Amino acid sequence: MSIANLNLTASSRDAAGALRESGCALLPPQQLQSTCAVQLPELDALRASWERLPRDAYLLDGGRYRFRRHSCFIHELAGNSLQLVAHRAHWQPRDYNALHGGLERWFDPIESGVLEAPAWGGLLRALGNLFATVRAVPRWYVEAHQFRIDSSEGIGRPTPEGAHRDGVDFVAVILVNRSDVSGGETRVFDAHGAAGVRFTMVEPWTALLLDDAQVVHETTPIQKAGARGLRDTLVLTFRADRFQAP
Repeated sequence: MSIANLNLTASSRDAAGALRESGCALLPPQQLQSTCAVQLPELDALRASWERLPRDAYLLDGGRYRFRRHSCFIHELAGNSLQLVAHRAHWQPRDYNALHGGLERWFDPIESGVLEAPAWGGLLRALGNLFATVRAVPRWYVEAHQFRIDSSEGIGRPTPEGAHRDGVDFVAVILVNRSDVSGGETRVFDAHGAAGVRFTMVEPWTALLLDDAQVVHETTPIQKAGARGLRDTLVLTFRADRFQAP
């Protein structure tokens, strides 16, 4: 994989091709808008909910820098329906998360005002349909994570577990806000070799799409460089074979 393979895609077809070729595709905001048929102002209306994320109580590195919410869905491809499922714990095996694997982590659900927004359902369904063109499946088991990394008290770590895979089929990492920070470089590496790329997501609604079988990814720590020192993201994972559970 080379930097040339990390395509700035202009259409959903190009994004699918990049995922097949190199396991990753980077969509700037306008291309996320056109690929997923959602309007950026409608997505912007959801940003206020990141101000109300509870602190993550499960960080085993002793940090206080992460805030999050979590909800789960089933996306049926045949009818393009998206169903919110009963609230459940987030769980990963240790093979994929050496730091927090094996723990049932219960986070507060995403606020109903976000889940009921047309832009929310439109975004999740569009990404699910895109991923299904790369890997045909009848349905996706989707986990949605709202993250805030706050560096006001010191170093903030977007991926405290380091370079990793998530144990799913596809991942979308979408930048929601980046305010007064340095660092936060995203790194994507071939899961079966040393080749990789690195870049920094700066514009809100820039989206990184990943084939979890092909690549590992991480984001470097952030430091406060101004008044706020925040990095907000939406991470969506799509898995064909049920939700991960103990």
